[in-house]
Amino acid sequence: MGITLHSIRRAALAGAAFTVAFAGTAMADAKLPKQLAWTAYGTGTAGYNQSVAIGGALKTKLGVNLRVLPGKNDVSRTEPLRQKKVQFSATGVGASFMAQEGAFDFGSKRWGPQPIRTLMMNNGAIGLAVGVANDIGVKEYKDLKGKRVAWVKGSPSLNVNTGAYLAFGGLTWDDVEKVEFGGFGASWAGMVNGQVDAAFASTSSGKAYEMEASPRGLLWPPLPASDKDGWARMNKIAPFFQPTNATVGATIKKESPIATGAYPYPVLVAYPEQDEDLVYNMTKAMVELFDDYAGKAPGINGWALDKQNLKWVVPYHAGAVKFYKEVGKWGDAEEAHNNGLLKRQDVLQKAWTDFLAKNVAEDAWAAEWRTARHAALNAAGLDAVF
Repeated sequence: MGITLHSIRRAALAGAAFTVAFAGTAMADAKLPKQLAWTAYGTGTAGYNQSVAIGGALKTKLGVNLRVLPGKNDVSRTEPLRQKKVQFSATGVGASFMAQEGAFDFGSKRWGPQPIRTLMMNNGAIGLAVGVANDIGVKEYKDLKGKRVAWVKGSPSLNVNTGAYLAFGGLTWDDVEKVEFGGFGASWAGMVNGQVDAAFASTSSGKAYEMEASPRGLLWPPLPASDKDGWARMNKIAPFFQPTNATVGATIKKESPIATGAYPYPVLVAYPEQDEDLVYNMTKAMVELFDDYAGKAPGINGWALDKQNLKWVVPYHAGAVKFYKEVGKWGDAEEAHNNGLLKRQDVLQKAWTDFLAKNVAEDAWAAEWRTARHAALNAAGLDAVF
């Protein structure tokens, strides 16, 4: 991001804390306290299951108890982190990049842009894409012009993602027939029932498999990494997407990957004031213990060191940077990119402080904050999204 973005989910905390309990002795070099706490997605999700599996390795090898607190949405995963009730959060793009941007839920008066820092991320074999009914003649995303595309009410991140795929094909929401649904599941049920032709999901979603088995069938149009113009249009709307070859999901065979898009999930994050040595050792432990948790939960192998994107859209914590330098993964390009991201966060923080001083009325808050945010970013020569 240099500094542009092209180079680059409101409820209370759900459920009780889960404490991973396995016996073991310390073997790795990382030095961690005996008690750690993360927030993660809700119980049963891939993010929660992966966190529990990582906790098992921490207990077995280091004698560390990891408490995993499930949260239903971006805010409920971030609030304990902000209140210092947990040290880290295994979250998604909503509570990392969108939180950094002060967008959507994080644009409310009680939040604003958050100075989120990355430790590691999971870049797995699953795509996050717009699936298309296989009975309407669409082969590429540009072919969706005039077709019915799902819009999920109250889910801005899903709609941004869908809009990004339309942009890859040179389209906007004005070029398609927007069909509104009350939730993610309803949008895919609508696909099966013939109410809509395209909707966003993980390639491994159960809903995608249902669509594949339906009379309409399912297609994931290609998103080749070689289409630089398409990716530039897509990243203009959703800079957190990156090319991936999906080997897991409906219609997908491991031996025949599908070129599509994805973003890291989960992303392990902290606030900048989190102790640098703790962050360093947490990152180190995630790498050193990889073989102990690999394969222990669906999609978990994407945490591997060689799958890390050190030039993503949210800056890295100083403690993580220290580790990546030690293992030879952090050079001048990564440093320059990270500094650009830190600059972006500084611009957003100042814009928020200035905006709060204006005492904007509640009914005008969202629109005026968006205008102020865009103006500040543009004045700094930075791309404004959302």
